[in-house]
Amino acid sequence: MRIKQLLLITLVSILTLSSCGDDADSGNGGGGSSSVTINLSQTTVNSPAVGGTFSVNVKTTGNEWTAFVNDDASSWLQLSITGSASNSGVATVTVKPNTGASRTATITVKSGTGRATITVVQSAALQVSKKEINSNSRGESFNIDVTSSEEWQATASDSWISTSVNGSQLTVTTAANDSKASRTGKVTVTAGAESVDISVYQESAEDREIVAPDGYALVWHDEFNEGTQLSTAKWEWENQNSGWVNNELQNYRPGTQTIDGMHTTEIVDGRLNINCFKASDGKIYSGRINAKNGGKGWQYGYIEARMMLPKGKGTWPAFWMMPITVDWANEGWPKCGEIDIMEEVGCVPNEVSSSLHAEGHKHTNNTQVTKARNIGTAESEYHVYALEWTKDYIKTYVDGNLLLSYTSDHTVRNYPYDKPFHIILNLAWGGSWGGMYGVDNSALPCTMKVDYVRVFQKK
Repeated sequence: MRIKQLLLITLVSILTLSSCGDDADSGNGGGGSSSVTINLSQTTVNSPAVGGTFSVNVKTTGNEWTAFVNDDASSWLQLSITGSASNSGVATVTVKPNTGASRTATITVKSGTGRATITVVQSAALQVSKKEINSNSRGESFNIDVTSSEEWQATASDSWISTSVNGSQLTVTTAANDSKASRTGKVTVTAGAESVDISVYQESAEDREIVAPDGYALVWHDEFNEGTQLSTAKWEWENQNSGWVNNELQNYRPGTQTIDGMHTTEIVDGRLNINCFKASDGKIYSGRINAKNGGKGWQYGYIEARMMLPKGKGTWPAFWMMPITVDWANEGWPKCGEIDIMEEVGCVPNEVSSSLHAEGHKHTNNTQVTKARNIGTAESEYHVYALEWTKDYIKTYVDGNLLLSYTSDHTVRNYPYDKPFHIILNLAWGGSWGGMYGVDNSALPCTMKVDYVRVFQKK
């Protein structure tokens, strides 16, 4: 009996020691898994929108620790750890710049079965509702919404730009531009370490001075300074569907029509705007207008227009002339003659060209008469495109500089330009030339702006 009691006591002692040994081995360092504690130097990391790097000191009663980023925050949050093989170290959190709304993520620190959480909160980015302002020459104001988690301020780069703040709204105002050159500036919005630039572009002033070339007198003009639409005494609109000519994609409609609140032509701030846009019906609309001088047209003269051309792959603005009457059955094109004073396609930006089409020189067999020049700013500045047309020669000019020169041989085949012609302005979209590299619908809406059209003839 005594021996059995001793054996039972010994067995209980062994079991007790074994149990204590199990507790001592768990939890990476004694005290049991429930006794492992983790201390952090901070449990919340507050990052500005510009991002930054932040250090969190880690201490644990365990022998080692680790940490990892939770959720789908790895795209903007990076974590590195040092000293994780001991009971203390550093978790380094790198937050990338934020370009949108505020965002939150968590980092879990683990030691044995102990857990602690670091919450990372990043402020929303400084945002403005417009990053680009295009002002007319007369000066105007623009309201811009500003979103920021901090107080912000705005400063202008030039004295002709002024700013005012009302709550979360910034108003940018441009003064009148009296120069015949456009100008650019910027407004910088700053909040803490963040800043956003708003570019400001202002058109050049209207050219109201009418200067006749030597030996010429003004016989017809439109300065586009009255009303909101074209004078029907001076202009006619085309009304044609897409595919009418050159496989072009636009539908020409009169400017008097309202399409989704827009007009194909309109007079704004002393300029004629020919607008090209995609409507809710999926169709492209634009404008093409004719000046026919009461059906008489003009025979010879100096004809000019001051224009700024639209941007975008697919645009095809033109300033050109056709005979006032064409015998399409017996004469047709190009035998009737065509004078292209200025054309440009947006897929070759800022390169303007002049061309002549006749039976003796036509583009279908590469014998057309054409001259082209890249003038650098056709799409950002106003330039004067002109035609000097006599019975003996045709010359075209860009800002007074000769572009094309062609001398008449006085044959119908090569010089059918000896009869009355009329003026055409249009903005095509796509087509055999404008769409030769495809079209970019993101460029729509776009506008061809015309300051004036003037016709001079010999005194």
